[in-house]
Amino acid sequence: MSHRCPAVPFSAIVVVALAAIPAAAQTAPRTSWGQPDLQGIWDFRTITPLERPEDLGDKEFLTAEEAANLQQEAVDRDIRLWEQDARRTEAGGNVGGYNNFWMDRGTTTIETRRTSLIVNPPNGRFPELSPVGQRRTDERRAYLEEHAADSYVDLNTSDRCIVGFNAGPPITPLAYNQNMQLLQTPDLVVVFTEMVHTARIVPLDGRPALTEGIRLWSGDSRGHWEGDSLVVETANFSDTRRWIPLGSAAPGLVSTANMTLVERFTRVDADTLEYTFTVTDPETWTSPWTASMPMQRTDVSLFEYACHEGNYSMEGILAGARAEEKAAERATNQGSR
Repeated sequence: MSHRCPAVPFSAIVVVALAAIPAAAQTAPRTSWGQPDLQGIWDFRTITPLERPEDLGDKEFLTAEEAANLQQEAVDRDIRLWEQDARRTEAGGNVGGYNNFWMDRGTTTIETRRTSLIVNPPNGRFPELSPVGQRRTDERRAYLEEHAADSYVDLNTSDRCIVGFNAGPPITPLAYNQNMQLLQTPDLVVVFTEMVHTARIVPLDGRPALTEGIRLWSGDSRGHWEGDSLVVETANFSDTRRWIPLGSAAPGLVSTANMTLVERFTRVDADTLEYTFTVTDPETWTSPWTASMPMQRTDVSLFEYACHEGNYSMEGILAGARAEEKAAERATNQGSR
């Protein structure tokens, strides 16, 4: 079969991305029909950032001591936030976000101690924005500064509970509900994320991709096997999806409908699933970029995820914006008297 998403970006980085996978991958569990068994619930929490912090420069790996210190700091932070006294908010002020009870960021770096999940470019950071990507980002940032909540469509798809902000695709660690369940048959794979409970059904039987005119929130995926790795190629994203590498991206940055994605799932051993993905979007970045991370098998069931408990918060967000507009109008009218 022909694969519509170019594999070329992987050619230069496969050795880097998968170098840490031991020979145990050759003896990873297999299904009754002979394919690598990728099934299970996989935990992708980590304190390793998607993008390498600028102050680390060209430092690709942490020392064992540096990683241990970061992990202890994460534990200490959680304990401090859990034990701190409750504080009251004031009407008209910033009420803040969720308290630490709701957070589940993880407390460990990835096993290799790499300083970022991004492995290509080699500096561990996003490529430069393309000229059109920079212009679009600047325009969107300027618009949102003046029109943050004119309508529900001004809010991103995570705020609107349409897609999970860590569920992707691609899957990127962030905040909470960082689990994914993978199910497979000889002809289909289902990637089911805990956040927003998105079930992405990936055919493996060679059926043709959807036409360009059919666009989906999570794109249109097709999969095939390359050795013991499941390769999933995704395109046809909805133009209104506007995926954001949340927590890392600059304000105003969103992907385009023409973004393509190549993901690789490799069962390293009984308890580890290596997840590697490459994003290609010339209308946003000057070159493709690749990230890789291990997911750990867990016996804990997926939790129910009720985004905004029916999205009641949307009414509050929009009503608050209208109240601010009325207050500004009253102030203007009083000043003109």
